[in-house]
Amino acid sequence: MPFNIAFDIAHKPRGRIDENLTELRDYLNTNDFVCYNFLEAPITEESLMPYDILVFVCPDFAKISPLEITEIINWIKNAGGGLLLLSHAGGDRGRNSNLSEISEQFGIAFENDQVLDETINLGIENIPKISTFNIPHPITTEIYSLCYRSGCSLTIIGGGAFSIADSNETSEPFSCPLICVSESEYGRVCCIGSYEIFRDKVGGGFQCDQHPDLALNIFKWLVSDYRMDLRSSGQIPVPSPDIPSGSTQVAEPLDTTAKSTSTTKRAIDIDFSMKIYKKSELMELLKIFQNQINTIKNTIDKLIKTTEASEKEIIELTETKTSKIPSQTQEFVPDAQISEETEKQDYIKLGEQGEPTLTALPPKPGTLKTDQDFIGLPLVDDESKISLKPAPKLKKQSKAKSIKELREEKKGLVTKVDSVENLMKIIDNKRDSGKIDDESYIKQSKRLQADLKKAKKRMASIDKLLKK
Repeated sequence: MPFNIAFDIAHKPRGRIDENLTELRDYLNTNDFVCYNFLEAPITEESLMPYDILVFVCPDFAKISPLEITEIINWIKNAGGGLLLLSHAGGDRGRNSNLSEISEQFGIAFENDQVLDETINLGIENIPKISTFNIPHPITTEIYSLCYRSGCSLTIIGGGAFSIADSNETSEPFSCPLICVSESEYGRVCCIGSYEIFRDKVGGGFQCDQHPDLALNIFKWLVSDYRMDLRSSGQIPVPSPDIPSGSTQVAEPLDTTAKSTSTTKRAIDIDFSMKIYKKSELMELLKIFQNQINTIKNTIDKLIKTTEASEKEIIELTETKTSKIPSQTQEFVPDAQISEETEKQDYIKLGEQGEPTLTALPPKPGTLKTDQDFIGLPLVDDESKISLKPAPKLKKQSKAKSIKELREEKKGLVTKVDSVENLMKIIDNKRDSGKIDDESYIKQSKRLQADLKKAKKRMASIDKLLKK
């Protein structure tokens, strides 16, 4: 029974399964997994249902929306989904992404740093070799050594999450989490600060001895028992008919010799011209179209659901002024400040009549006046800004924690404080015995003091919340 893996490509990942993760893809495809390019935007719980695992491979200058985060969390907790988050040196701040906004819901955060080791490495300090595996876990079964290429460290911020692999004592930062896992209700989450450990044909990448075994262990563990039960009972829908990544299937060619059987239909002559000067321009244009199609599709789906759910007829449509929705080019080209006029001149040129550019979406529909029962449903399209009714601020909701969650987080922080204090004693002893010099001692001591201060400050905040 193969399991389906969705590799997100809608949020500009640095790692793509058809470009620089092909070895990982082929290895998984031959070991009871099927890899898919996941194009959905915005991501919803419903769109994730056919997939057993969702993977974000280091989004680059792209962020997952609060609505998507809520849907992903619901899919993990309710449908037993498995989530793998892979980052890079610099973490969220370095890549201008927001993976921590998801991982923090499961007690894990990506740090803004890079793990270096001048002593134990694969020929260069940013590819440290690690062999510190804290506790027995299915992911690290029979794993004895890994290369942590160009990765950031992680932090445990809540109960339920724990580290299964740490940096070396000779590393900077030292003895910090590198691979963390968490289980939440029916689902599972794994976070790693380096996506490059699975990259093709690079030192410290997928070709390292035990990296294929690590990958297979991760994906097997991410398929929870609950998810297996759902799949075996036939409750999981089939993925869309898109060809899986790595498949050799090709679409049948069009029969250009076939003639139309209908002679009554009038032929339509469409005069359309477009000038594309570079391959990169074509790619950006196609991404714009894809984004707009997804936006329109999502809006139509929400309108249909609202209409079907209403117990009464919709009696009035209020007309509103239409306005052109700005181009989505910025989402795909963060380094370029491209104005709407620039798009008209450089990306899309339509004949000599100055026709409207293709980047403009249809006008906004009027506000639908529906039955009072449906006030409060979160039917807001994050991209088109078409709102059917007021919706709650999902970002604040997703970050709100129950008393139980706060107590679990405090418990995790108490453990962290104890660990940091023990590490401070260790480096004190190392300095006294002459194993580390004063410069290294001061550097490590400052970091530990900062971690300790941060943890105690958070504990004080939790205590205040618990007293309310």
